[in-house]
Amino acid sequence: MRLAPIAWVIMCIMNSIERCTEQKVWDDYILENQGHPLQLWGWGSVKGAHGWTAERLFMLDEQKRITGAAQVLIKKLPWPFMSLAYIPRGPLTDESHRSEMLDALSDYVRSQHGSVVLKIEPEWSEGVELPRGWHTTKSTILIPNTLILDLGKSHDILQAAMSKKTRQYIRKSSAESAFEIRQVKDRAELEKCMDVYHKTAKRAGFALHDDTYYYDVFDNLGDASPVFAAYKDGWPIAFLWLAISQSTAFELYGGMNEEGQQLRANYALKWHAITRMKKWGIERYDMNGLVSDGVSNFKRGFADHEDRLVGTLDKPLSPLFVIWAWILPLAKKVARTLKR
Repeated sequence: MRLAPIAWVIMCIMNSIERCTEQKVWDDYILENQGHPLQLWGWGSVKGAHGWTAERLFMLDEQKRITGAAQVLIKKLPWPFMSLAYIPRGPLTDESHRSEMLDALSDYVRSQHGSVVLKIEPEWSEGVELPRGWHTTKSTILIPNTLILDLGKSHDILQAAMSKKTRQYIRKSSAESAFEIRQVKDRAELEKCMDVYHKTAKRAGFALHDDTYYYDVFDNLGDASPVFAAYKDGWPIAFLWLAISQSTAFELYGGMNEEGQQLRANYALKWHAITRMKKWGIERYDMNGLVSDGVSNFKRGFADHEDRLVGTLDKPLSPLFVIWAWILPLAKKVARTLKR
């Protein structure tokens, strides 16, 4: 019996895309294949507790061998748009399977979730040839301009690439011994860091998630999300929070109070995190975004280069995408106005 075209497409999709339901199987594949920490199971669990649905998908070839993986986050949208599908720092596959996998993922989220668009933010460098049907968009979640350190380089080479001021502040803040740096091990210590984060956000004027979100990151990612803090008299004056995989350390959050500012604790703290990641055998340290602000200027002092990724790519999956693309910037503008 001949299958109807739609049924035939769905059957092909289900043969090439397979859901993974075991955390160890998933994480082992991501780690063994140099995947990004935002593709780890725990990150999907965090997003799943805060308005998204996470699906972990393997792509299989005709011999049922895994040729790629993608943790896809699904966000329900108001009717008639149905949903948005998003892949942070993925999918994970080699260049020879890239187009095939993106086609399979697009068909999957369209047929299974009715997604109006598939949005991806891969680790591809700027200038890469875009697959057919994809285009860049200014509606970004992760900033494409970043700074990535090669931790295979020696300490001397890493420091030689820093600005003179950054090297001086690292040496000075470390030598004064006014504070100690150690890893945050439990929720009680994390709560103290969150107090620093609230003060940082208020001072700098940026919004935070509810505290539950950050505790969920700490609990769900576990060892894959180390937090380091500079302590003075038993209290954190600065902290730096990472997500890590086998190959990549990725900065998530950070902050410091007024005393931390005075002691320039953030310089010694970041260098401590960089050297600790190098000691742990991690290959690259991503500072997660550069814009035109004081924090980004501070980051720029740690290297003599910047890295530009391809950015955010959209694959429209519905005729309603044109309307959605017009509504989204307008909705963001209204939201910013209401917050003032």
